[in-house]
Amino acid sequence: MSARRLDKVNELMRREISSVIQKEFDWHGTIISVLEVSITEDLKEGKVWIGIVGATPPAQVIEKLNKNRGLIQSIVSKRVVLRCTPRLNFLYDDSARRGVDLVNLIDDIDKNLPKAPPAPEGEEDIFR
Repeated sequence: MSARRLDKVNELMRREISSVIQKEFDWHGTIISVLEVSITEDLKEGKVWIGIVGATPPAQVIEKLNKNRGLIQSIVSKRVVLRCTPRLNFLYDDSARRGVDLVNLIDDIDKNLPKAPPAPEGEEDIFR
């Protein structure tokens, strides 16, 4: 299979898996996103990278998804017609959490840094 076709299959699978995860499961205040899907060239296996932000521990979310992989694969196979349906393996990608932590850190630094005093009357502020 060509690399371009495999990229299209990966993107289509990402969208469909994401849709199934959002519609079929209740996450109670946790945001689950499918960041990437990587299907092997023979279409037999696929890795699904999941981003998790919220109250539910990531290990619990990944366990739930892997436990219900048969249901997810079944629904996806009805929407995406392939020679064979890949066996999905859900993996945690912590880049979403790291991004949120970084934004929070930047906000915290901005709040706690001392502010420069205003320029005296008659002097121009060269940084504005």
